[in-house]
Amino acid sequence: QVQLVESGGGLVQAGGSLRLSCAASGSTFSINTMGWFRQAPGKQRELVATITSGGRTNYRDSVKGRFTISRDSAKNTVYLQMNSLKPEDTAVYFCNAYSIPNYYWGQGTQVTVSS
Repeated sequence: QVQLVESGGGLVQAGGSLRLSCAASGSTFSINTMGWFRQAPGKQRELVATITSGGRTNYRDSVKGRFTISRDSAKNTVYLQMNSLKPEDTAVYFCNAYSIPNYYWGQGTQVTVSS
């Protein structure tokens, strides 16, 4: 099993930055892909960014150029650097890990961007 713990959320003004961290523990060797998702009130959870075990990244269009997903294998940690934050980025951000055939989720960290 894999356990995921997110941290780094908070309240920032529009244009500000935050860096989210997701620390993985347990059977981390089995993880193929990790990602960040977010869910705003009344909205479906949506994919923000993913990174494969080989380092390939993908982003949803609305965060391209502003967010960067990265990983530190030695620390079993994935990061989401969020710059130029907008009020529309306000959501609970969840870390996800995929280890065939299972998905694992953290409990989420709140990001609030004020206008």
